[in-house]
Amino acid sequence: PMSICPVQENVLQRVLQLPVVSSTCETLQRKYSSTKESHPLMASVCEVYERGVQGAGALAMWGMEPVVRRLEPQFAVANNLACRGLDHLEEKIPALQYPVDK
Repeated sequence: PMSICPVQENVLQRVLQLPVVSSTCETLQRKYSSTKESHPLMASVCEVYERGVQGAGALAMWGMEPVVRRLEPQFAVANNLACRGLDHLEEKIPALQYPVDK
C-alpha cells in the first residue's frame, strides 16, 4: 500500500522528529546557548543576527504567500513523494531512530 503523509504532516516535520536529527539539533542548541552565555560580545552579535533573521523570514513569508497558495497542489505532491522516500529510508536505515550518541 502507498504511504501518504497526513494533511497536517510534512516531510520537514518528520525529518525533524527523527531521533538522530532532533538529538543533533538539541546538542547544537545547547552549544549555541552556552557560547552566548560565556561570551557577552558573541551574545550581542548573535542577538542582532537573530533579530535580522526573524525580520527577513517574516518578510520572505509575506512576499511568498501568493506564490505558495498557487503552488499548493504541487507542494502536496512533492511532500507525498518525499514522505514515501522517508518511509523507505526509515525502513532501510534503522539507525535513524536512535539519538546521535547511540
